[in-house]
Amino acid sequence: MVVGELAYERDLLIIGGGPGGYNAAIRAAQLGKSVTLIEREQLGGVCLNKGCIPSKVFTHAADKLYSYQKNEQLGIECDTLTFNYSKLEKYKNKIVDQLRQGVEALCQSNQIELLMGNAFFLSENKIGVEKDEQYEIYQFKNAIIATGCSPKSNKLFSKLDSKKVLNHWSISTVREVPDRLIIYGSDYITLEMAMSFRAFGSTVSILLDDGKEEFPFDPAINRELERILKKKKIAIFKGVIKEVKEDGSAVMIDVVRKESVKTIIGSYLFVSNHYIPNTKELGLERIGIQIDQDGFIVTNEKCQTSVNHIYAVGDVTGGEQLAIKAIKEGKVASEAISGIPSEIDITNIPTIVRAVPPIASVGLTENEAIESGYEISTGQFSLNGNGFATLIDKKEGLIKVIIDKKSQLILGVHIIGEGAVELISTGIHALEMIAREEDLLFPLYPHPSINEGLLEAIEALSGLSIHTAQRKKSKEIAQF
Repeated sequence: MVVGELAYERDLLIIGGGPGGYNAAIRAAQLGKSVTLIEREQLGGVCLNKGCIPSKVFTHAADKLYSYQKNEQLGIECDTLTFNYSKLEKYKNKIVDQLRQGVEALCQSNQIELLMGNAFFLSENKIGVEKDEQYEIYQFKNAIIATGCSPKSNKLFSKLDSKKVLNHWSISTVREVPDRLIIYGSDYITLEMAMSFRAFGSTVSILLDDGKEEFPFDPAINRELERILKKKKIAIFKGVIKEVKEDGSAVMIDVVRKESVKTIIGSYLFVSNHYIPNTKELGLERIGIQIDQDGFIVTNEKCQTSVNHIYAVGDVTGGEQLAIKAIKEGKVASEAISGIPSEIDITNIPTIVRAVPPIASVGLTENEAIESGYEISTGQFSLNGNGFATLIDKKEGLIKVIIDKKSQLILGVHIIGEGAVELISTGIHALEMIAREEDLLFPLYPHPSINEGLLEAIEALSGLSIHTAQRKKSKEIAQF
């Protein structure tokens, strides 16, 4: 292919149209920049097309199925309940298409130039864009890399039939509800898929990854989560993998724990993957952009790379593989390019799990707070004491608050139960504003609502929660 010498001049070039890329593009356009956004597949990136949105369609359907089972007590009666997985798949595709079209419309309304193709650096101020037989060169003042990541295969399962092994991208495209589904992992997607496919009719087994003994949440959340999983008849296995094999249509995993061997059998295996950055074809070596030992692009608090006029945002920079991080970084990068003193700080980034019920947390867990040297107090409130949770029959879960005894500063908020994702914003604001116990005690909370559970968790720090039954003192304590 003959490379032309003509280079089209552009102000800001963004490589990658996922959450980080398109948010960066729109923010830059809002700030008066002329923006060109390059995407090789589909706008919205993995989050919209293969990850976040498809998985949340599944968890939404699962929640509806679980809720339907309780409708009769409300007078909502139906003789039979059927679940059509193919219709759910069509609905998922419809939602994804609708949201992608929305992103395209936003880009158009902000006069963002969209280019489809593979982009790679030719020099510190030139990018080549290739699509089919077409090749063009663009010269730029600034660039943002937002190319994301791809799932990294796990060597433990390399000998299995690839059609039986699902990852973050393929789990939402499986064409049938697995009869028996093994899920290997402990992160948010592990729990979302476990509860979704259990609701759809699969027999589900979770094998915690890397020999872990618990999920990565606060101990109180972990205890409640395991209770809920067992109630839903989702088996939990803890241990180290001894052998992985396949027999016809079945996947079998032998797990060793405390000298005991158990075999897990499934028709499909979902593996919660690690990720590798999508940088291989970018030509970063040509321009000397610094990467870490795992290949992720190194950036500063402004999302600036080692080449000052080139920025990088989202999963390609490592750390938490979350859309909220990419979105914030995209905005910060565009603001920094536009001369605004903006920077990223993900200290108080929340953990969100759209399971049934959902989980949300921010800040330090009890163990982390103690390990950090804090002398702590904890307040906990069970949602079975909340009036609104009782009314809607979603009483499973709890809210836990952790504070520093000395300063009364809020250190962490952890929630499992209805409304957790929405309510955690209060916890995020509390940590960002360096709030104390009194700052969350003082406001009025809407009644009836799940919000009152947070107030009662704060009150529980001093033993003043109204809707918590007080424990009877033992005779020894009473006599003392």
